[in-house]
Amino acid sequence: MKTYLDQLRYVLEHGVRSSDRTGVGTLSSFGLHARYDLSKGFPAVTTKKLAWKVMASELLWFISGSDNIQDLKAIYEKNKIWDANYEDYLGRLGLDQNDGSMGRIYGTQWRRWRGADGQEVDQLAEAIHLIKNNPDSRRILVNAWNAAESSANQVALPPCHTFFQFYVAEGRLSLQMYQRSADMFLGVPFNIASYALLLHMVAFVCKLEVGEFIHAIGDAHIYLDAVDQVKRQLERQPLPLPTLTIHDRGQTTIDDFRMSDFILNDYQCAPAIKAKMAV
Repeated sequence: MKTYLDQLRYVLEHGVRSSDRTGVGTLSSFGLHARYDLSKGFPAVTTKKLAWKVMASELLWFISGSDNIQDLKAIYEKNKIWDANYEDYLGRLGLDQNDGSMGRIYGTQWRRWRGADGQEVDQLAEAIHLIKNNPDSRRILVNAWNAAESSANQVALPPCHTFFQFYVAEGRLSLQMYQRSADMFLGVPFNIASYALLLHMVAFVCKLEVGEFIHAIGDAHIYLDAVDQVKRQLERQPLPLPTLTIHDRGQTTIDDFRMSDFILNDYQCAPAIKAKMAV
């Protein structure tokens, strides 16, 4: 994960002080790019602990197409990553509680994109169909940013990782993701692992080897109240990458996976470093 640590150091040393929506303030740089070759190991951060079950359960929740936070907790009851955004969303709507709906978040856009005519499109299923049947297509895209459904009263958090594209070459599947807004300390290690896992899952059902996860970042930032934690992390030396094994139960679709299918082998890491998530 040296590539990630180099980016983190770059933002710390060269980022411009900037105001932001949360009021916390950031050090911000624009336009970072990284490549992670998944054949060389799974890109889990080792200079602090990756919350593996939280990450994997969130991804399964996105894949399910759900917009409801209760469905996330049904997958992994200890997952609290969306709790603050949910409470903020209820506050914006003027509600004390609702049925758990968080509006048009990632899963709904991936699996139930809604056009102007009201028709819904399962973008992820269509992408997998193209990978299997027309792998040279340059249109194997999934878009989470629906401009017509990104207002404060429509969604708990407009998508930060906005779209991704698959690419097939020589029996290997790669994925590039564009992220408009990236919390380099808390969010980015999580995002890297999540999209690497998604790539493994799609490659599995398409019977392809994994290639590269390519990460394009727009606004890369460190929140000012996490600067000391970033400095502490950068003092640590990265450890060897783990590997990922997917338990083969005969899964044939992206909806067939469950938490117990994923095994992170030989994961070594330094202790966790806590920071407050800006909302």
